[in-house]
Order: sequence, then C-alpha cells, then structure tokens
Amino acid sequence: MNWINSVVRPKISGLWQKKEMPENLWIKCPETGQMVFHKDLEANQFVFPQSGHHMRIGAVPRLKSFFDDGKFETLSTPEVPADPLKFRDEKRYADRIKEARAKTGMQDALITGVGLLDGLTVVAGVQDFSFMGGSLGMAAGEAIILGMMKAVELKAPYILFVSSGGARMQEGILSLMQMPRTTVAVQRLRDAGLPYIVVLTNPTTGGVTASYAMLGDIHIAEPGALIGFAGPRVIEQTIREKLPDGFQRSEYLLDHGMIDMVVHRHELRDTLARICAMLTAERRGEIKARATAAAEDNARHLNGAASDAKLPATPEQIAATTIEPASPEPTKAPAPASPS
Repeated sequence: MNWINSVVRPKISGLWQKKEMPENLWIKCPETGQMVFHKDLEANQFVFPQSGHHMRIGAVPRLKSFFDDGKFETLSTPEVPADPLKFRDEKRYADRIKEARAKTGMQDALITGVGLLDGLTVVAGVQDFSFMGGSLGMAAGEAIILGMMKAVELKAPYILFVSSGGARMQEGILSLMQMPRTTVAVQRLRDAGLPYIVVLTNPTTGGVTASYAMLGDIHIAEPGALIGFAGPRVIEQTIREKLPDGFQRSEYLLDHGMIDMVVHRHELRDTLARICAMLTAERRGEIKARATAAAEDNARHLNGAASDAKLPATPEQIAATTIEPASPEPTKAPAPASPS
C-alpha cells in the first residue's frame, strides 16, 4: 500500500499535470501589442520589427553587439564601501545591493569594456537600468573614471552608453560627489585630445543628465528615448501646463538642438565606427601637422632665418662652434680728485 501511494499514484497524477512554461517566452510590444518570440527579439537587438520600438538592452549584450566579434576585456572596478551611510528605507541598502547583484549578475550599474571597433581600439562603458535603475553611485562613478583614464592611457576614444534614473539616493552626498569627479575625468579626456561620445538611451534623467551625459563631444540618442532632468509629470505638476507631444524624447531634443543625431540601434555600431575613425584620423592629422610645423620652424632657425637665441643649440652645433675667449674690458683711469 505504501508503494502504491508513494510511487504509482504520483506517476499517474504527473501525467495529467500541466508543465509550467516560462513567462518570458513571448514579449509584447508596448506600442502595437505585437507578440514576438524572445529569441527572435534578442536576435534583432531587442528592437520590435513591426514598430521599431527599442527595448532596454543589458550591458553585456550591448557590449557583445558593439565590439568586433563580440570580444572585449572587462575592466574591474575598484572596491568601494558597500553601505557607507548604513541607509535603510523599506529594506536595508546592503540587502538591495545583494538582490540587484543576484538578479543581474553585475557588481554595479556600469560595466566597462576594452576592445576593437572596426579594428580601432575603443573603451566603452554601459549603464544597465536593470541594476537599481542604473543609478549613479560611488562604484559607477569609479567605473566611469577608470574607463576614461584607460582611454587616456591607450590614446583611444571613449564611448558611454547611458541609461539611468539619476543619482543613487541611498548614498546621499557621496553619490552627488560623483558628478564633479566624472566631470574632471571628462576634462582629462579633452586635455588628451581624445573623443568622448555619449549614446543616450531610454531613460536618461536626473543628476546623470546634469553631469557627464551632456558633456560629450558628440551626443547620439536612440529613437524614442526619454532624456531630461526631471520627469514630464513632475514638470507638468510644477508649471501646471500641458507639455507638448513627444516632450523630452530623442526626436524632440534633436529638433531643439540638444543632441546631434538620432540613430537606430541597427545602425549605431557602424555610425560610431565612422565617427571614431574620423575623429581619430583628425587628431592624428593635427599631431602630424604640428610636428611638420615644428620641423619647418627648426629648419628656419638652423638656416639663420631667425635668431639663434630662440632655439636651443643641438649637440652637433655645439661641437662645431668655436668659442673665442672674451677680450678683457679696458680699465678706466680713476677720475681726478676735485680741489678742496
């Protein structure tokens, strides 16, 4: 009897039970309601084929679709205090971090990769909205600065894919301090003459928009991305007016001169490759032009077209120069004493 209850009956009942299916096999387009199989959507870079709606894409898939052959080297972000303020709301901040890491497999909201883009070495950072809304904390700030300094070291362009709700409130002033820190790192890129390209994705808001997201040499946005400081509802409640259609969307910002171009995700990689190649070639051309000008100036000095005092002598010039001893100055006779 025990054998029948424990073995036979469970097997018979198992034949009639429905097998549970994963909930994310089919994904619904928020614009048209079109249902797309998740593998097909992933193969299409998370863009719905009918409407062209761009879904959010994770940091690792983004980097794989961006670099040549999907190969890149991930930079390890320096360790930062996990919960510097011992913050607690409905949950402890330390618990939220653990949940976000378990859910996404990431250490924080930003991943930096180094690889080739059409054969050109490029450093790229990607903020992932699935990690606590892509919020800017100390770890994300360190990752951005590390990536920019790596670009300076490699003399390579730096590209940042931004997706964030703003500063991370659980880190308070320590989070806000990442805004000026990343701004200084952007200036280091400029001093080195390296391109800094920002790709704005949905959404980009808050303190991130107020700092490094709007400091690029070129700003590109994906179609339909929400870009702004405060959200549309907050603005409407503040000014008590209805906002125009498409307000704070990529196309609206392009029409009003806030960004440089709106590029479909399928064309984004080729567009970035052309821009990086052009800006890098321009920088090399400037360096070559400066070197040529310096060489010509050197030649003019050596030919006597300019004063020798303006240019330090070369070792060859010093060896070929005969130094004559200076003639002693004539001694002046003392003036006769005046009669008393």
